[in-house]
Amino acid sequence: MKDQRIENLAHTLVAYCAEVGPGDKVLLNGSITALPLVSETYRQILRAGGHPLVQLQEDTLSEIFFQESTDEQLEFIHEPMKLMLETYDCMINIRGTNNTRSLSAIDPARQMITQKSRTELMETYMKRSASGDFRWVSTLYPTNAHAQEADMSLQDYEDFVFRACHADKEDPVAEWQTVSNKQQRLVDWLEGKSEVVINGPNVELQLSIAGRSFINSDGKRNMPSGEIFTGPVEESANGWVRFTYPAIVSGREISGVELRFADGKVIEAKAQKNEDYLLNALDTDPGARCLGEFAIGTNYAIDRFTKSILYDEKIGGTIHMALGRGYPETGSKNISAIHWDMICDMRDASQIWVDGTLFYENGDFVI
Repeated sequence: MKDQRIENLAHTLVAYCAEVGPGDKVLLNGSITALPLVSETYRQILRAGGHPLVQLQEDTLSEIFFQESTDEQLEFIHEPMKLMLETYDCMINIRGTNNTRSLSAIDPARQMITQKSRTELMETYMKRSASGDFRWVSTLYPTNAHAQEADMSLQDYEDFVFRACHADKEDPVAEWQTVSNKQQRLVDWLEGKSEVVINGPNVELQLSIAGRSFINSDGKRNMPSGEIFTGPVEESANGWVRFTYPAIVSGREISGVELRFADGKVIEAKAQKNEDYLLNALDTDPGARCLGEFAIGTNYAIDRFTKSILYDEKIGGTIHMALGRGYPETGSKNISAIHWDMICDMRDASQIWVDGTLFYENGDFVI
């Protein structure tokens, strides 16, 4: 029996997120394990008048690539990849996996070679996105592997995913438009503000947002979404933060991360698990030690940690910060080959003050 929620989500991705119209060239990146949603999204793109190009991916191929490639092969950029990012109108990414740890045995230095080689591609991607010339969205299809990571049955995890995406509603697009309106009021209030002070059991940090813009992340780029974010002034972060949830990067779990900042740079870093990976990432390039993003999660339908950053960074009652590259549309000037999000719970005795006004307390907005 066909799951109406899959059709609802595919329609949301095409009509609301990527806003596919007649004649649009659309790159549809999909995992083989996510084929039900990839297939329905393909159908919806055609119905919208777009020209979809499908690229299917599989975990084993990525593992073989990192195992067998020479450094030259790790760095190689295929011309069609560059051409698509320069000329296509939209990109829809639908991820899914049968093994969330498939790359955990790969030397992180080899992964960094590939990531660094794509710095120019990332620059093109972000500039076109910021200007509105390139519309993109990423989502995650529920699989047994992701359900196991979240300590849930597949059926319960599917319910969680579709609820977080509002795909269980009769009109998901209308639901996301309501989210957008609510978050826009917060973004409007923050316009023109300068100083942010964050305090609580896990954080004592000050940073500047002077001249920077907060972005209303309302499902257009991530599905699900539910956050507001900006790029802090690069030299402004001072203090410390302890991230209360593990970061899952390239199949590795880095937990117990603590960072100390001085004049915008990470000057001390430690982790309880996989600290070497953390320190290696910080040395990727000069921008890797600066904050490219500061964000507040607003999706209260995401009520648990699932070890998937797409969902976890949106948890209502949390903040997250990203080391590395910032988003140009926020005004961020930080350039790096990495963008690594880490999450801090704010639901216990925690506050955010903006220009001396209490903005957020114990996981809720108070303005």
